Amino acid sequence: MAPAASNFQHSHTSSNTVCVINASGHLGSALVERLLLRGYTVHAAVQHHDEQLQFNGLSSENKKLKIFRSDPFDYQSIIDALKGCSGLFYAFEPPQDQPTYDEFMVEVEVRAAHNVLEACAQTETIDRVVFTSSVTAVVWRDDRKSTASELDETHWSDVNLCRKYKLWHGLSKTLAEKTAWALAMDRGVNMVSVNAALMMGGPDVSITHPYLKGAAEMYEDGVLLTVDLNFLVDAHICVFENISSYGRYLCFDNVVNHHEDALKLAQMLTTPSAAPTLTQSCEQDMRIIQQRISNKKLNQLMVDFGCGSQVH
Repeated sequence: MAPAASNFQHSHTSSNTVCVINASGHLGSALVERLLLRGYTVHAAVQHHDEQLQFNGLSSENKKLKIFRSDPFDYQSIIDALKGCSGLFYAFEPPQDQPTYDEFMVEVEVRAAHNVLEACAQTETIDRVVFTSSVTAVVWRDDRKSTASELDETHWSDVNLCRKYKLWHGLSKTLAEKTAWALAMDRGVNMVSVNAALMMGGPDVSITHPYLKGAAEMYEDGVLLTVDLNFLVDAHICVFENISSYGRYLCFDNVVNHHEDALKLAQMLTTPSAAPTLTQSCEQDMRIIQQRISNKKLNQLMVDFGCGSQVH
């Protein structure tokens, strides 16, 4: 259950103005709405003019919302959106003309991350960056079968393994996040990352989502995870406002580790005519896969900071 907004506290920010890039994505637009409710002035950066239209009604009603057209490949447009902001929430959205993840997308996402972190380094008012990454930047490892310990934020996906099996989402997220961390450390940018599971709650989440390439292997390894959009938003705001947050945070609130759960997820992600039926398959596999990944670090942060109860 999503924690109440009043549970959060303002801890470290020098101003109440923050920027959200890309504000037109499902996560970005949800963050904009929540941040406005919490009293922030929000610079909502969108990539295209038509995306700006969705905020026009809200913009005219709320004087704390300012809309910017900001292309992650146009450095000056990022600088403009960040002007006067104490924080940035950054989540990469694939360009409209290149919606699928492939080898080309890796270069695109890495370049975007570099531009955004460089712009933050050049913006003196920025106190903290919350960088949205993915669980796929953690789970793809050669030794995932043999290692006895569970995965956590200290682990990184193997880029060679991702290339070998064309796991472009994992490769893209891993290299983009590593690029961001390298630049943040080099330039002295205060950054935290949220490594999110498959986000549920958006209208376009389907079985073809690039996160799900290798889903069968993730399931067998006990690392097939999802996260509710509201919980993900809570986690972003918690790591931003909590002065003690640092490094990476794995973010999920559901582990798919039983055949019935996997079938239910498949049914949610496919059209009714293509979805598998529960009665056909439940008898085939009654195993409960052992969970082999931990988000204790985020759980502890959210409990200590009064952000709600632990997730499983």
